[in-house]
Amino acid sequence: MTRKNTQLVCVATFLAKDGCEEQLLDELAALMPPTRREEGCIRYELNHSMTEPRRFVYIEKFNDDAHFDLHAKAPHVVRLLEEVIPKLVETSDIH
Repeated sequence: MTRKNTQLVCVATFLAKDGCEEQLLDELAALMPPTRREEGCIRYELNHSMTEPRRFVYIEKFNDDAHFDLHAKAPHVVRLLEEVIPKLVETSDIH
């Protein structure tokens, strides 16, 4: 299979600052409806760790790099990256 025939998968992990778990959950959950409506979005799933209540993980799948790039530039994602993460997140890891 060539690269152009594969889908893009992104795993994004966020560790909420102490005491910010509920607020971060609300912010992350708010991204789900607009993202799921985006062209090229195959899967957009938010998971909450059972053993680490401050840890949240998105599993994202897009048709290709181009659709993911559009997603990354969407206003709701830009707001998350520029405003929400600095305020509510202790650490993040996006692959």
